[in-house]
Amino acid sequence: MAFANREDLLGRTVDTSRAGFATALDISCYSLIALARAAEPLMTGGGSMIAMTYYGATKATPNYNVMGIAKAALEASVRYLAVDLGPKNIRVHGISAGPVRTLAASGVSGMRGMLKVMPERAPLGRNITVDDVGATAAYLLSDLSAGTTGGIHFVDAGFNITAMRHPDRDKKSG
Repeated sequence: MAFANREDLLGRTVDTSRAGFATALDISCYSLIALARAAEPLMTGGGSMIAMTYYGATKATPNYNVMGIAKAALEASVRYLAVDLGPKNIRVHGISAGPVRTLAASGVSGMRGMLKVMPERAPLGRNITVDDVGATAAYLLSDLSAGTTGGIHFVDAGFNITAMRHPDRDKKSG
């Protein structure tokens, strides 16, 4: 779950209201803690839980503002919950998905531009899909990921590892 008031996303971060900040942090971060507390007694045999995050948690991203701050807090919560719940064999993960075409994303300012830049900058040279995110979630929820917890797993065609566009990216191979 994530939410921030639109005016807190489009303006400057410094102009975020206290109420807008509290709303973004409550819905976009504290909700994971509350859900983990409710789920813990039900997960008697262990298990896994996942939070959705975004690159804007670690890098200043246009039109993300207070949501980036909330996602940074969410990512810290993933780590702290992993420590708290690990003794009960409950794993906690974050998936940092790149821009993907969804109904929710259609309302994000600048989404078309992000979808255009991804294939140019990401090492895999493409946008990601809902299926890419779902496959990662299936792995993290399965026993195949039994040895992992507390990490942020990027599903962004490698975008997060790049600093600048590679000068040879547009050259055709072969």
